Formats: sequence, structure tokens, C-alpha cells
Amino acid sequence: MTAIKKWTAMLAVLFLLPLTGGWEGAALHAQKFVLIDMEYILRNIPAYERANEQLNQISRKWQAEVEALTTEAQTLYKTYQSEAVFLSAEQKAQREEAIVAKEKEAAELKRKYFGPEGELFKKRESLMAPIQDEIYNAVKDICEARGYSLVLDRASDSGIIFASPKIDISAEVLAKLGYSN
Repeated sequence: MTAIKKWTAMLAVLFLLPLTGGWEGAALHAQKFVLIDMEYILRNIPAYERANEQLNQISRKWQAEVEALTTEAQTLYKTYQSEAVFLSAEQKAQREEAIVAKEKEAAELKRKYFGPEGELFKKRESLMAPIQDEIYNAVKDICEARGYSLVLDRASDSGIIFASPKIDISAEVLAKLGYSN
């Protein structure tokens, strides 16, 4: 079944169910849907921009530390290659161990800073969570006051092909947060 046929079938089911009494009949029509554009909202919050810049600075600093260790490992390896013919078996083993240790140190530092539960992740959480919570609470307040049942984020690329600008409450969310344009 092509994508267009799937969409058509899905839309037909959504429109016909209320007529047949499905999903509590007309209750589907009573639902109110709105959109927000999270990228737009975040771009207009100065605290988000400051947090992003702080994260970029930290990331660059930590990346430089990792690259310094990687460069040290590469230098050790190049030196080893150029001197290998003059080294005893024991000296070669010691140099190889030193190179491996330096590479391992660089990899561990990279994982510590940039891994899934690394320092950058934790820092991003600590800086962004308060901003995201504030936005969530503003959206929730607006939805409760206006009776909206569902909020979709048009910035999340969730398959929204078209949406009327009339149902986008992004500017209202910014106003509620105190950032009017």
C-alpha cells in the first residue's frame, strides 16, 4: 500500500468513526488541537541562548582536552615508529604500553565528557531542564484555560504536513513567559 493510500485510509477512519459512534462518537469533534513551534519559542528566550553558549564553551574546552591527549598518543606513536629499530624488545613493549595507555586515557576522557551519561549531558540537563519546565508549565496553563486536549510541536518533524497558523500558540506561550515580540 502506498503512503498516500495509507494516509487516505487513516483519514477516512478518523472522519467516519464519529459517524458510526466509534471513539465516543462526536467526542472526537469536541477535542481541541493546537501547535507550538519549540524552536521558535527557544530562540526567543534569552536564558536558552545563554545556556547554549555556555554549553558550547564547555564543549570546546573539553574537546580541546581530549584532542590534546589524542595528539600526545599520536606523538608517542610517531616517535616509537621512528625509533623502533633502535629499541630492545623490552623498550618496545614499554613504549607500546605507554601509547595504548595514552589512547585509553583519551578515550576514557572523551566518554567521561561526551558519553550518553557524561558531563556534557548532565550540564545540559541542569541548564535546560528549568527552561523546559517553565515552557511546559506555560503550555499546560494555556491548555487548561482554553480547554485544549492535544499540543503538537511542529518543530519536532512529527509528520505534520500542513497546519493552519491559527492553531499555533507559540507567541501566546512566549507572552505567558514574559517574552512578547
